[in-house]
Amino acid sequence: MDHDVLDRIEQSGPLFAERAAEAEEAGRLTDDVVARLKDSGLVRLLQPADFGGYEADPRDFLTAAMDVGTWCPAAGWVSGVVGVHPWELALQDERVQEEVWGDDPDTWIASPYSPGGIATPVDGGYQVTGHWNFSSGTDLCTWIVLGARLQNDEGQVVGALHIMLPRSDYEVVEDSWNVSGLEGTGSKDIAVTDMFVPTYRTIDVVKVLNGQAFEESSRSQPLYKMPWSSLFPSAVTAGVIGIAEGVLKSAVDYQRDRVSAVGVAQATDPHTRATIGEAASEIRGARAQLLYNAGELYDAVRAGHDISIEQRVACRRDQVRVAWRAAEAADKVFAICGGNSIRLDNPVQRFWRGMHAGLHHGILVRGHIYDAAAGMLWGEPPSGPAGMTI
Repeated sequence: MDHDVLDRIEQSGPLFAERAAEAEEAGRLTDDVVARLKDSGLVRLLQPADFGGYEADPRDFLTAAMDVGTWCPAAGWVSGVVGVHPWELALQDERVQEEVWGDDPDTWIASPYSPGGIATPVDGGYQVTGHWNFSSGTDLCTWIVLGARLQNDEGQVVGALHIMLPRSDYEVVEDSWNVSGLEGTGSKDIAVTDMFVPTYRTIDVVKVLNGQAFEESSRSQPLYKMPWSSLFPSAVTAGVIGIAEGVLKSAVDYQRDRVSAVGVAQATDPHTRATIGEAASEIRGARAQLLYNAGELYDAVRAGHDISIEQRVACRRDQVRVAWRAAEAADKVFAICGGNSIRLDNPVQRFWRGMHAGLHHGILVRGHIYDAAAGMLWGEPPSGPAGMTI
């Protein structure tokens, strides 16, 4: 479906940048930024058309999230994380889709997916109790998707669920987001105490990961056949790459008229120029590779092909690598910006801190993913922690 989301983001970029410091101070995105993001349609890019979405090419979604992050780290991060949730909701029971989107297709859904809760089967559903960290943009959302361990009567964990809850059924824990980067995302803690969740508001995590959820859903659109591991992890990486682009952009602006303490104009200094030139290529390459992989898988499912485990592993490997690749390049740029770049009124430091905060997301842990990728080259399917996110 055609859309003008990227044009709307470009038009709103200066406002996102202007409000970035205010978002940090408030610990959440400002109301006018949220309104512009909703008006842009970004969060509806992966939403099904029958509920007011665009069912867009995932490359458009990742591009949009990166573009927002170039202007404001918090807005870019929230765009990626919140924007990916409609994709999974599209695979769930039509009753919960109607509850979330029926009256307002611009409804935002928070998370996290991490299994911070326990779900115990009861008649008609589950009783859920738990505590979760890192619910990005949660003050802006009226529904949430949470990960929970499925526990039997003997207390044994026998599976995992993603559960959907309306805002009335969970607590946003205030003053739980005191951090050194991405302050404006408002990624507060969530608490749920002995809450009943009907079965139709849950989905089996394994089925989401292995594609069975798509097969059992009423969906036939290729977008919803995409592997979860190629979408949510890539959305997080899009946040990091966009913020790394923000480091580069703000550093170039800052260095344009800067003269060092020893009298060297940085815009004409060969070392400064070489560092910035190389970093620009590395960050652009990270963006291009993320989009290439998403496009390769999307083109495959549109052509009617299944996605192999080898493709899924390679996509996760590259998704992790390009986040770190972009950040390593941005680090070199920040390192030559001089002492005044750490002052809180300098945008460079805000992007740099936000980028490093984003790198601490669990989906960007490198070791076990690289290990699994190497094993796959020898024909060994991923297992352990890596296998849980592939």
